[in-house]
Amino acid sequence: MIISTLLLLLRRSDVGTPSTASSAIDFLSICHRLKTTKRAGWVLRDIKDPESIADHMYRMGLMALIASDNPGIDRNKCIKMAIVHDIAEAIVGDITPSDGISKTEKSQLEQEAIDHMCKVLGGGLRAKEIVDLWMEYEANSSPEAKFVKDLDKVEMILQALEYESDQGKDLDEFFQSTAGKFQTETGKAWALEIASRRMKSD
Repeated sequence: MIISTLLLLLRRSDVGTPSTASSAIDFLSICHRLKTTKRAGWVLRDIKDPESIADHMYRMGLMALIASDNPGIDRNKCIKMAIVHDIAEAIVGDITPSDGISKTEKSQLEQEAIDHMCKVLGGGLRAKEIVDLWMEYEANSSPEAKFVKDLDKVEMILQALEYESDQGKDLDEFFQSTAGKFQTETGKAWALEIASRRMKSD
C-alpha cells in the first residue's frame, strides 16, 4: 500500500534540527500537498474540478473568523484549529471509509504523519501547538474542538450544495450523514440555513 510505504520511509528518515528558515520551508513544502490533493469524497462522486484539502480548510478558517462570539469559545484558537485539523492529510491523503482502513489505523497513520511533519519543523513551541491543536480536534475534547467539528460539517454541506447547483449532482448522502450531528448553536443555525437554501433551489 502506498500509504504504508510512504510512512515506512518517513520512519527511516533521519531528520535533524535544521535552521529555522530551512525547517520552515521544508515543512511548508510538505503542506503544498494539501493544495494539490483533491478531497476524496468529491472525486469518488465524479465532481468536476473538485476542491483540494487546502480549499476546505481555508473556508473553515474564514468561517471561524466571521462567526459570532460564543461564550467560553476562543475564536482565535478555532481559526488555528481549522487551519491544522486536516494537516496530516498532506502525507496520508484524504482517507475515506471506501479505502478499507479502520478508524484506529487511520488515526495511527495520521498521528505518525503529523509527528513527522512537526519533526521536520524542528520541534519547539510552534510544532507543539500544531500537535496539541490537532489532537484536541481529533478527541473532540474542548468547546473549540466541538465548534470546529461543526464547521467541518457545515463547510462540507455548503460545498455539496454548490456542487449540486453548479454541476446538477444529487449529493443528498452528505446532508443525510450530517443530520442531527451538530454540537453548537452556530453549527445548527448555519446548517439550517444551507438546508433552507437547498429546498428553495429544488
